[in-house]
Amino acid sequence: HPTASPKPSVGELMSEPVSKKARCDGFEKEAEDLTKEEILRLRRKHFCAAQSISYANTDPLLIMRGEGSRLFDEKGTSYLDTRNNVCHVGHAHPRVAAAVAKQAADLNTNTRYLHPNLCLLAKRLTDTFPAGSGLEVCFFVNSGSEANDLAVRLAFARTASRDIVVVDHGYHGHTQQVIEISPYKFDHKGGEGPKSNIHKVPCPDAFRGPHRGDDAGERYAETVAAACKSAPGGQVAAFFVESGMSVGGVVLPPKGYMKAAYAAVHAAGGVCVADEVQVGFGRFGDYFWAFEEQGVVPDIVTMGKPFGNGMPLAAVVTTQEISKAFHNGLEYFNTFGGNPVCCAAGLAVLDIIRDERLQENAADVGKYLRERLADLASRRPLIGDVRGRGLFLGIEFVRDRETLEPATQETSEVCARMKDEHRILMSIDGPHDSVLVMKPPMCFSRSDADLVLDALDKVLGSLRGPVAGAPVGHTPT
Repeated sequence: HPTASPKPSVGELMSEPVSKKARCDGFEKEAEDLTKEEILRLRRKHFCAAQSISYANTDPLLIMRGEGSRLFDEKGTSYLDTRNNVCHVGHAHPRVAAAVAKQAADLNTNTRYLHPNLCLLAKRLTDTFPAGSGLEVCFFVNSGSEANDLAVRLAFARTASRDIVVVDHGYHGHTQQVIEISPYKFDHKGGEGPKSNIHKVPCPDAFRGPHRGDDAGERYAETVAAACKSAPGGQVAAFFVESGMSVGGVVLPPKGYMKAAYAAVHAAGGVCVADEVQVGFGRFGDYFWAFEEQGVVPDIVTMGKPFGNGMPLAAVVTTQEISKAFHNGLEYFNTFGGNPVCCAAGLAVLDIIRDERLQENAADVGKYLRERLADLASRRPLIGDVRGRGLFLGIEFVRDRETLEPATQETSEVCARMKDEHRILMSIDGPHDSVLVMKPPMCFSRSDADLVLDALDKVLGSLRGPVAGAPVGHTPT
C-alpha cells in the first residue's frame, strides 16, 4: 500500500498549506508539537465519552491529510477510505478548497444580504430534481440534523396533526426533535422510547424482515397505512423515511414500497419527507436522488453530509404550498445557513460531480463491486447478503445462511483487520452490527475496489473466529 515518501512529520503536515509568514506565532506550532498520545489524552479529558472515536477498540487513527479516496496519518501512512461519504467528491478536492479560500478571502456573511452564491446554488440544486416535481423552495442549513429538524417544523406548519410515522432503525439526526423521530436513537441504550405521537413501522428489510417475497414492498407499505389509521382522527403530519437506510444496515426499500406508503400518508393528510442525507447527490449511480428509483416525488427532501464536501452545508427543499404555510409571521433566520463560503463549496461540488462524471463513476464502480462481491460470496459462506446501489453497498455477515444468525464478532474482526493489516477503512452498521458498509468518496475507482475485494478475501480466508472475551466494537458511521 502506498505511503508518502519520505514520511512527513506532523509539523510538515500541519504547515504544508500555510506559508511561514502566515503562520507567525499562531496555533500551528503548538498543534504540530502534540504527540498522538497527548492528543488522545486531551480528547478524553475535554470531550464527553458519548463522542466516539473510530477504532477505539483497536488503535485510533491520527489523520492529518486526505487526497481523493485516501487518508494519511501522522507518519504518512496511506489508508484507502471506503466509509467517508462526507467528502463526496474526494478528500481535499483542490477545486472545493480553492472556491472556499477565494470566497473566505472576499466575504462571509448571512443571508439577509443579497449574494449570487446563495441564489445560484438554489437554482442549480433545484434543477437536479425531476421536472414538474414542484420542489423549488430552498432552506440552507448547516447539517442533516438541522435539515430534518426544520422538515418537522414545515410538516407541522402544513397540517394540524402532530403525529409522525417513522421507520424502525431509522436515523434522522441528533437534535432533540429528530432524536424523537429516530428509532435508532430513542430505542437504543440511553434512549427514552417513542413519544405518544410517534408511530413506528417495521423496517422494509427484504433480507431479515418478515416480508421477503415479490410483494414485500406492498406488505411493508400496509404497515404505514395501518399506522396512519391508528393516529388520532386518522390524520398524520408526516412520514419520514431514508431513501437508503445506512445505520439500518444498507436497507433499500423494496419495489413499490414508497409509492404505496406515500399514497397512504397523503390520504391521511400528511406530507412525505425523503431523507437523502446519506444517499443523495448521485451516490446511487443511476439516479441523482435515491427516491427517484421508487418512482415517487416527496413533498420535502432533506440533504446534508456530502453537499459541502466537508464544509457545513445542508438543505431542505420543498414546494411552494408548504413554503407558504410556513410563512405564518414567524421569521426563519439561520445565522450561518447559506453563507457565501459554504455556498461556494456546494457550487464547486455540483460542478465536480458534472465535470468528473462522478455519478456515472458510481454506477460503473458500484456494478463492478457487486459483481466481484457476488463471486466472493460464492466462495465465502460468511457473506449472507450483498445489497445496495452504486457506491452505497452493504455486506451482511451471517454464521448460517438458513437461520441468518448474525456474525457480529466476525464482522468486528473483519473491520479491524482490514485497517490493521491492509490499511483499508470500513464501517459497521445494522441492528446486529453485522453489516460491513461501503460508501466511499465518489472518485472511488475500480482499482480501489480491487484492493478492497482482494484484502477482504484474504481476511475472510483466515478468520480467527469468535474468541471469548475478545472486544467487539461498533465502528461509527
